[in-house]
Amino acid sequence: MGDFYELFYEDAEIAARTLGLTLTSRDKGSTNPIPMAGFPYHALDGYLQKLVRAGIRAAICEQVEDPKKAKGLVKREVTQVVTPGTLVDDALLDPRESNFLACVFPDRDRLGLAWLELSSGRFVATDVTLNELADELARLRPAECVVPEGWEGEDRGARSAERGKASTTLNSQLSTLNSLLTERPPWSFVPNECRRRLLAHFQAATLDGFDLDADSPGVTAAGALLEYVQETQKAALGHITRLEPYRRSTHLVIDETTRASLELTRTMREGRREGSLLWVMDETVTPMGARLLSDWLSNPLVDVEAIRRRLDAVEELSADAVLGRELREQLERGYDLERLTARVGTGRASPRDLGCLARTLALLPKLKAKLAGRRSELLCALEAELDLCPDVRADVEQALVDEPPLATTEGGILRPGFHAALDELRDLARGGKEWIAAYQAREVQRTGIPNLKIGFNRVFGYYLEVTAAQAAKVPADYIRKQTLKNQERYVTPELKEHEDKVLRAEESAVSLEQELFQALRERVAAHAPRLKQTASVLAQVDVLAALAVLAVKHNYCRPEIAEDPILDIRDARHPVLDRLQPSGEFVPNDVMLGVAGRESERANIEHSTSNIERRTQGPPAKDKAQSTKHAPLSTLNAQLSTLILLTGPNLAGTSTYIRQAALLTIMAQMGSFVPARAARIGIADRVFARVGASDELGKGQSTFMVEMTETARILNAATRRSLVILDEIGRGTSTYDGISLAWAVTEYLHDMVGCRTLFATHYHELTELTQTLKSAANWNVAVHEDGEQIKFLHKIVPGAADKSYGIHVARLAGVPPSVVERARVVLETLEADHLDERGRPKVPERPTRARTQRQLALFGGEHHPLLDEIRELNLEQMTPAAALQELQRLREKLER
Repeated sequence: MGDFYELFYEDAEIAARTLGLTLTSRDKGSTNPIPMAGFPYHALDGYLQKLVRAGIRAAICEQVEDPKKAKGLVKREVTQVVTPGTLVDDALLDPRESNFLACVFPDRDRLGLAWLELSSGRFVATDVTLNELADELARLRPAECVVPEGWEGEDRGARSAERGKASTTLNSQLSTLNSLLTERPPWSFVPNECRRRLLAHFQAATLDGFDLDADSPGVTAAGALLEYVQETQKAALGHITRLEPYRRSTHLVIDETTRASLELTRTMREGRREGSLLWVMDETVTPMGARLLSDWLSNPLVDVEAIRRRLDAVEELSADAVLGRELREQLERGYDLERLTARVGTGRASPRDLGCLARTLALLPKLKAKLAGRRSELLCALEAELDLCPDVRADVEQALVDEPPLATTEGGILRPGFHAALDELRDLARGGKEWIAAYQAREVQRTGIPNLKIGFNRVFGYYLEVTAAQAAKVPADYIRKQTLKNQERYVTPELKEHEDKVLRAEESAVSLEQELFQALRERVAAHAPRLKQTASVLAQVDVLAALAVLAVKHNYCRPEIAEDPILDIRDARHPVLDRLQPSGEFVPNDVMLGVAGRESERANIEHSTSNIERRTQGPPAKDKAQSTKHAPLSTLNAQLSTLILLTGPNLAGTSTYIRQAALLTIMAQMGSFVPARAARIGIADRVFARVGASDELGKGQSTFMVEMTETARILNAATRRSLVILDEIGRGTSTYDGISLAWAVTEYLHDMVGCRTLFATHYHELTELTQTLKSAANWNVAVHEDGEQIKFLHKIVPGAADKSYGIHVARLAGVPPSVVERARVVLETLEADHLDERGRPKVPERPTRARTQRQLALFGGEHHPLLDEIRELNLEQMTPAAALQELQRLREKLER
């Protein structure tokens, strides 16, 4: 409304609270004044940002006709609906983060899932199961999710019960991710209409060319999503050029819990990018590259050849420092071509946006020349795909001035000579202003009023201004227009005549320039597919060059990617802690799972162990104490292990060790070098991490229930090709309960799944499992004891630890000495109670029945005479009545 955006009624009250605006009212004298709040039009972006972050949708209403031509009220329309998932303006977006809008459609036993990054135009669809939905949403972290209206309240039998379960999961998941839930009417999800909508947008006769099943729920979700975007944007969507299928089978699957535990893109505690693996790895120089790096890290590959192509490119760039530096220098000078193309496609690109686009295209010839003649297959392919778009660049450069303005309202967008009619209007307006200056000089001379001047405002137009002291000298042909405190304002017929000519020329010039700019923007939008392809190439080159810089700067090695389930990493380092700790302080360790027994590998273990023994050597005699019991190297089967039981004290680094194994696997499968001396990594289809303790009180689940739920998911979903890392299974219940569960879980992973497993535990009883599990091995964290002093060496060595040192840690934390001493006494009593005559934990025998059966208890109970009586019963010769009498007798005897 004029120069302000105004809000009324409830909207005004919400905006006043959210934006800190002053709440006023309209019609104050009436009995029902209308609440009102507002802000200047130029402050829109800042206030929109606050509304979106608060999870509020905003409908923007603009004047859509010239107020001078309007009869009565000026016509207004909703020109855009801004929601958290439909942002395209840079001022409202984080340039290094994707901003996804998702849509979920429940259909029988499947769910359709589609997502769109409107600011780049990437549009994807897939089908998922109920169990997969939370994992995909955790990966995408959508800003907004569209669902059918009333989905949560359905109750129509078993299938609807499943849908209700999905809805509950979805709502809790979106709440955790701070995503806005948007409900849409049922008719938005009619499958036939959704297909028609997609075909109309892509101007296609069939979806077969997109490699999509037209009857899948994912296509329905995509159609509903497209309708929502068309409704909110009120503009063309020319930058959305294709609908991509997503296949979970082509990517390493990382579930929601694992993604959070490993802190891939966000930290667990604060949910921040800083401190995550992504933060450590990000050496990109463009926003497009930063977003793509996050996508690669969130979606590692499982295709060996595709991974090797990325590694080849990273290796070539890391070997040629000059090439990598020159590529990055060119990329750094460019702008975010993806989001520029999106703003062009939606008709919201400013003159300055088109100028940035042209300057980015001007960098491409040099960049393409740098990529020419490369050895790696991927770099050669990227060079071939890099479209220089010379016609688009020429069109924009010929039209725009060197430094275009941000807005089109004031003109000055197009170059002189670009359009003849525009130049004529500009000359007329410029000549009229020159006449005004000459007229002012002439009137000063004619009237003898030295301080006479000509001014202009939108109300009166041009006027002559004279001070009150000089008013007596004003000629008779001056017509008084306005009286101010110390000035008088006048007009003359001659001045008004020239004013009309000047203003008409200026207005006509601005109007024509806006039309010409809009036509230019539409011509550029017609090339959106080419611009998107070029932006994709630039983003990939940026990520590959960034990974090369990361590898060189931090001494990473190229991993060897294998098909067989193996994990052989030498001197592995945790990628985050290695960067955060002072240089040289992080202790590297080997990770060996499924490694073939070669003599060179045995020598490496011997060398590692001997180094630790030398480091732990202290003064002779009683001051020296060895806290770990190393198995003889001749008996170690670590090279053939698929399961490692890792024991060691708190604070020694067991969690760090198992996490770094998972992180390096993910890095390798995304195509990155890894922080290690050497690495051979077999492809994993899934990575599972059960680390730490947390509850979900909103779902009514205790810490232990969450732990068991996550464990059940691993046991049911892991395959032989998976990588599982576990930390302290069974700690949320009684000691014997916990040991029994951990024991059974370990056996199941070894016997039934056979996957690569790293299990860090303080249950030392579990170390005896290596006696019965042929592919299990004990490793521990070395500790040096010197009297009451302990030193954590953070080195992983063969064998089992015999202490957890929890009481030592309590003492270091400042627990009162009397408590520490009492804990020692209690510990000695408890340990003596369940150790055998040789000082080892009592171990249950392995069951001899089918492999699927598990033992019922861990420790044998005392002998009971009733058991002998039961064994001696001759059941074959007993009648039912006699059997009942005997059962009654045994019961009474037991109760006595």
